[in-house]
Amino acid sequence: MRVVIFVAGLVAIATILWDAFETIVLPRTVTRGKRLARVYFRETWRVWTHLAQSVDSDGRRERILAVYGPLSLVGLLSVWALTLVVGFAALHWSMGSQLVTATGRPAQFGDDLYMSGTTLFTLGIGDVHPSSRIARILTVAESGIGFGFLAIVIAYFPVLYQSFSRREVRLTLLDAWAGSPPAAAEIVRRLAAAGELHRLDGFLEVWEFWCSEILESHISYPAVAFFRSQHQKQSWASALTTILDLSALAIAGIDGVSVWRARLTFAIARHAAVDLSQVLQLRVDAGDDRLPDAARERMLQQLEAAGARPDRSPEAAARLRELRSSYEPYVAGLSRALIMPLPPWWREQPRRDNWQTSPRRDDAHL
Repeated sequence: MRVVIFVAGLVAIATILWDAFETIVLPRTVTRGKRLARVYFRETWRVWTHLAQSVDSDGRRERILAVYGPLSLVGLLSVWALTLVVGFAALHWSMGSQLVTATGRPAQFGDDLYMSGTTLFTLGIGDVHPSSRIARILTVAESGIGFGFLAIVIAYFPVLYQSFSRREVRLTLLDAWAGSPPAAAEIVRRLAAAGELHRLDGFLEVWEFWCSEILESHISYPAVAFFRSQHQKQSWASALTTILDLSALAIAGIDGVSVWRARLTFAIARHAAVDLSQVLQLRVDAGDDRLPDAARERMLQQLEAAGARPDRSPEAAARLRELRSSYEPYVAGLSRALIMPLPPWWREQPRRDNWQTSPRRDDAHL
């Protein structure tokens, strides 16, 4: 029995250390499905979304979902720490609990747990201490692991929040360009109406880098994908979809817009959508048609009314459908799994952006 407990303790410790290495230290995604962190996020997210969807209010539901990202990190670290404590306690117990207690009584499993906990967190209280060579070796080993574990955790949180902050800075700027929620055709309409359609090339170039950062940061640290934006009408999934829509619309043909620039942005944006769907192990979802023919016709009429000249040829329509089919199933899967609504292609009626709204009623002039 003690041999079985000893082996189980070793396996638990090795599993946690390797899982922490893959999650925090290894700067690339791990495709292996049987991972503690992956199972943890999948199961806790399933329970959390079930709880959120039981709430009727959209605002309360979004607040509940927003808590999950930070809370899940605390939970994962707690699972790691608890498993390490129990694993080392199992090793002490399997070797006969060779510890000296303050009262002088024989050590029990509770003392092993206490000794393991104080050692892992480097408390050094000293009321329970090892009495044999092997127990001292285990204590030193756990103390070293605990010190390294705490150091890695302290470094882990700033990296995650830096990735989140970089993502949100650019995403917040999208509001004035594309509206809230963002819409690809709205960007073209606003630029065309202002006579600034030539600026679309520079816009696509900037967002090409944003998509690249999203791809790198969310592959290295998939937990960031669960962090939600500060505004309910915004999300990184809707922003990524908007950039894909805009690039596809430009590739299909808009007079004065570089197809070459649009292709570059489309390539990295689609790369991000596909790879992140695979990293998060999401099911591809064909979803509903986001731009039926009738809606596309009204969208083109709106763009023409603003001064843009989109390509109306059958070849352009076929090209747009082909481009949409190459990414919409992936962004639909992201939207469904993360409960982040996809943006519309265009806005038939004008709406106020986030920057134009406030709790007070003194903004009627905006």
